[in-house]
Amino acid sequence: MVKAKWSSAWRSSAKPSKQRKYRANAPLHIAHKLLSAHLSKELRQKYKIRSLPLRKGDKVKIERGKFKRVIGEVDKVSLTKRKVLVRGAEIQKKAGSVKIPVWLEPSNLTIISLNLEDKARARALEGAQAQKAK
Repeated sequence: MVKAKWSSAWRSSAKPSKQRKYRANAPLHIAHKLLSAHLSKELRQKYKIRSLPLRKGDKVKIERGKFKRVIGEVDKVSLTKRKVLVRGAEIQKKAGSVKIPVWLEPSNLTIISLNLEDKARARALEGAQAQKAK
């Protein structure tokens, strides 16, 4: 019998190994949801939602790690790495050398302002806001 590559049933498992397997082998449409970050208090009050998947162009604040309190814009979102690049979070190996961007975990970020150029994302937020208001 062939073992399943991925199963949605693993999400409800209490076993840490199955939780890791769920995240590691998740298809891209599920991985997109795993790349969510908390919204700031102001955005949370406005949209009545706690977290949203990150998009290129979102303005975020780094909450943990070496770049704590740095505010920058999301430059790139990698579904395969499950990480994001933020403008302003870069390291320099030697003085005067090239700055290397650092991949960050989305759980360590807070969204300060949203990129609403995508009309579908804006409509989804309005719909969720209307549903929560009921």
